Amino acid sequence: EVQLVESGGGLVQPGGSLRLSCVASGFTISRYGMGWARQAPGKGLEWVSGISGYSGSTTYADSVKGRFAISRDNAKNTLYLQMNSLKPEDTAVYYCGKRSRAGAYVPHSTKDYDDWGQGTQVTVSS
Repeated sequence: EVQLVESGGGLVQPGGSLRLSCVASGFTISRYGMGWARQAPGKGLEWVSGISGYSGSTTYADSVKGRFAISRDNAKNTLYLQMNSLKPEDTAVYYCGKRSRAGAYVPHSTKDYDDWGQGTQVTVSS
């Protein structure tokens, strides 16, 4: 059974940093494209970042490029999202996602994912 459990969210001041974690079970993350999406209050799900299976190629939404970094620790079967220079508009529930097919495709849309975690709240406010 695929399970994705996010953690690391919280309240942070503008300009601050957070690192989100997504512990995966039931599969090996190095083989699958994975990524992050977020949903702000009253808005739809927005894709944030993706990482491919195998090679680990990464891609980012323009809104977070240069501030966020996605990575994975294969030994811990865990996906990360390092978020720096946070802005109030980054406030959202952040979700970890997984593609159903193994492979080197770099996911770059919420439609590319088939499984999601329960989410972790990030609030950026002074």
